[in-house]
Amino acid sequence: MSDTPLPPCSVLLLAGGRGHRLGGRDKGLVEWRGRPLIAWLHERVRPLTDDLIISCNRNEDRYAAWADQLVRDDTPDFHGPLAGMRAGLAVARHEQVLILPCDAPQVDDTLIASLLAAACERPVMVRQGKFWEPLFCILPRALLPVLEAGWQAGERSPQRILRQLDPVAVDCPEGDPRLANLNTPELLSGNRLKD
Repeated sequence: MSDTPLPPCSVLLLAGGRGHRLGGRDKGLVEWRGRPLIAWLHERVRPLTDDLIISCNRNEDRYAAWADQLVRDDTPDFHGPLAGMRAGLAVARHEQVLILPCDAPQVDDTLIASLLAAACERPVMVRQGKFWEPLFCILPRALLPVLEAGWQAGERSPQRILRQLDPVAVDCPEGDPRLANLNTPELLSGNRLKD
């Protein structure tokens, strides 16, 4: 990380999905290189915050070891990451919330520092070419009412909501391995952590 102090933030790790591509297994608890995926993210972000939030909809007893707070969707049936983002922003103790998916263990300090350094009153999101990655972002907690209004209007896509808010881009090359979602058995067995 750089010598410039980064702003205080809450960290929200999204681990509340259905795990459809893994046969219904809880993605955050699937092992990769001898440790659950959530453990890799925890190791990366723990030094950044005193408010580490995990969004999970099952296995709360197991996730508790890696979090300061646990949240769950307020609706059943796994409505996607926007549900977890709403729940996390609602309890976050800091004004800025770093959000990462639990199945991206190769995210590094440089990328996280770039996101945090750009933190402002707008969403900050990773962008690869023309494609936005809304699950790698910094959201001001003040945007919760906007997310909530979108949710109540039936929107379930974080990308569609956040793109309407003139997001700040943190550009990454296409195919950046730091953004790889290890969410299939093939990806879990074939991917290697970079040195």
